[in-house]
Amino acid sequence: MADNGITVKSGDGMTRVEVTCGHQSGLIYVVPASRSWVCSEELIPAHALAGFFRELVALKLGPVAELMQDWGIYYRQLPLALEENSGESIDPAEASKS
Repeated sequence: MADNGITVKSGDGMTRVEVTCGHQSGLIYVVPASRSWVCSEELIPAHALAGFFRELVALKLGPVAELMQDWGIYYRQLPLALEENSGESIDPAEASKS
């Protein structure tokens, strides 16, 4: 498998996402927080990143949208497995609490 410059390492109560190429290098830390209690420890990084991007995009701030576009980063919320299987939808006001 080709190296895409993204390495995910979990342990010690946190997940580290290392993003590195020849021009940029950084580390994103994901730790348990007040809004991630609903997920298992293994799923906290996915929950936190999806929730963060969902809320960031929902702010509809021009500078944020421009910055994301400048870097070619886009976020689209997908239906939850529960929604797909039951045909029900979750109240967005309730979902934003998670």
